Amino acid sequence: MTDDLLFLSGDRVTRLLSWDAAIASQRAAFVALGSTGADLPGKIMHPSRFDDSVVFAYLSRLSADTGAVAKIGSVNPGNAAAGLPTVHALVTALDPVTGRPVAVMDGTALTTLRTAAGSAVAVDALATPGSTDLAVLGSGTQALAHVRALARVRELKSVRLWSPTARNRARAAETLTAELGITVEPVGTAEEAVTGAGLVAACTLSATPVVRGEWLAPGCTVVSVGSFEPTRREVDAEAVRRSAAVVVDDPETAAHHAGPVMDALAAGALTAQDLIPLGEVLTGTRTGRGAPGDIVYYNSVGLGIQDAAAAWAVVDAARGEGR
Repeated sequence: MTDDLLFLSGDRVTRLLSWDAAIASQRAAFVALGSTGADLPGKIMHPSRFDDSVVFAYLSRLSADTGAVAKIGSVNPGNAAAGLPTVHALVTALDPVTGRPVAVMDGTALTTLRTAAGSAVAVDALATPGSTDLAVLGSGTQALAHVRALARVRELKSVRLWSPTARNRARAAETLTAELGITVEPVGTAEEAVTGAGLVAACTLSATPVVRGEWLAPGCTVVSVGSFEPTRREVDAEAVRRSAAVVVDDPETAAHHAGPVMDALAAGALTAQDLIPLGEVLTGTRTGRGAPGDIVYYNSVGLGIQDAAAAWAVVDAARGEGR
């Protein structure tokens, strides 16, 4: 079995999966989900009783010609202080016919790529074409990845970046400015970052809102990837209330995992029918943005189908290297 089993490090995953390929994989994932063409069992998120870590497990299958993909990992918020990614994971891909393992790969790199690429797909579908000013909340792995990914779908003119630690936000801004040739300005408050921005990306693990609805400009598109469990809330109730459309990666999953969405459902500010699946926006079944001046909120908690699509893109690329 091990003769053909691929073992793919994080560096190799990153080399094999370009941003454009990652974005294409995520578009395929959500289109499949929007057309009921994918297997998506419920995800497991289990907070530890010993510390503030969260163990997670995903299982999904994208299509008949790609096998099941499983991911297991952990979210460890304390890693940020040590300069480490807060998410670590391992991904296994199985043969679509026999179920034999065909690849084991670094899930940290894959998660970084697929999460930011999924946000890029959402922004491309939901944001106005003229949205070129980006606010980023966070200075860690996902924050940097989001700027890189969003730059592939919008011609960013400026980026304002905030995180609580001045040293971290200055370092992140310097890195991105040098890499992308875009002016990335570290700012002292979240409000300063968000005010006037056409795009807002919240990439934190905050349990209290870092994005307030009163700051949002008309036409703004807000993306939150850190509100992935009931205790985390990157946006406040006013941001949800002001949003003409609340788009999610999967309504059933969001209703049980996304803190801001759960709050709005419990308060009667939203109903389950109000939650718009991104996949149905992409397939034209539902409308995301209704008017240029609408505020649109996208809450992503992460789905196994995203891992499945990205993992098989990596496997195909790895196999292609040998041809």
